Amino acid sequence: MSFADRSDAPIYAGLVEEQGDVPAEVRRVAEQTLLEVDRALDFSSVHAPASFR
Repeated sequence: MSFADRSDAPIYAGLVEEQGDVPAEVRRVAEQTLLEVDRALDFSSVHAPASFR
């Protein structure tokens, strides 16, 4: 159940109905961005020089 479905938040539910669930969309885009960054910046094969260990 999303927050917008709760009966104790009629103002929020109305805003979601009018504008869409902005927090959920932001969360989805942020998660997608993190996955893309993980793929683009894969440093698993890079090793620190011996002097930094």
